[in-house]
Amino acid sequence: MNLFEKFSVDYDKMVNWSKRLEREETFFRKLFEDTGAKRVLDLGCGTGNHAIMFARWGLEVTGMDPSEAMVEKAMKNAQAAGVRAEFQAAGFQDFAAKVQGTFDVVVILGNSLPHLLKVEELDKCLADIYRVLGAKGALVIQNRNYDKVMAHKERFMPLNAWEHEGEEVLFLRFLDFAEGLVNFNIVTMTKKNGKWDYQVLTNPLRPILAAELDQLLASGGWQDRQYFGDFNSTPFSAAGSTDLIVVAGKKEA
Repeated sequence: MNLFEKFSVDYDKMVNWSKRLEREETFFRKLFEDTGAKRVLDLGCGTGNHAIMFARWGLEVTGMDPSEAMVEKAMKNAQAAGVRAEFQAAGFQDFAAKVQGTFDVVVILGNSLPHLLKVEELDKCLADIYRVLGAKGALVIQNRNYDKVMAHKERFMPLNAWEHEGEEVLFLRFLDFAEGLVNFNIVTMTKKNGKWDYQVLTNPLRPILAAELDQLLASGGWQDRQYFGDFNSTPFSAAGSTDLIVVAGKKEA
């Protein structure tokens, strides 16, 4: 996760959080209402914007991220927003030993799970999530639709731009395809005082196809698995959806 250690300063410039959270608000409000959620765990929380939104709604929220720099930024964002949420550094393989109690909902958003480069790591992560969820808890995963990405070798994501007080930043994201993995690249181009500078960061990802994820969830005992292509609950299309959003339930007697 070294990319995000270095990228934490610019991450909130790349994402238009007000528009993104507005698009996703109805989805999560309904989910929390349906599950009666009180406690939420945000794994791979990044700079904490989802966790902060959930905390504003009166939920008890814990955000965890492998990047200490991201966690530090999340704490600052929560303080600036005037909300209370807990943040700590923890990876997808060790978070279960650090959490306190159980959660009603666990979310893993922003294409975070593909940072697990081995299927065994992914399987363990899902099993640990199952254990930290309370009865009738729910898991939400948001990945890119790698069925479509891999079928068409889609390299480039949309160009993002940010501008404030004379500073201009452009973000170009693209993939390089390797054997069984993809290399995720971010080129950050910054213009200050009329001069451009740039930074290139790269991180390996393991593309997770929908069928593989469904098989792992099924074998792990997850029930009521639902697959969407966006946060409007549009049914997932392997050929057409940009994202793969999964909602899976845990039910215990």
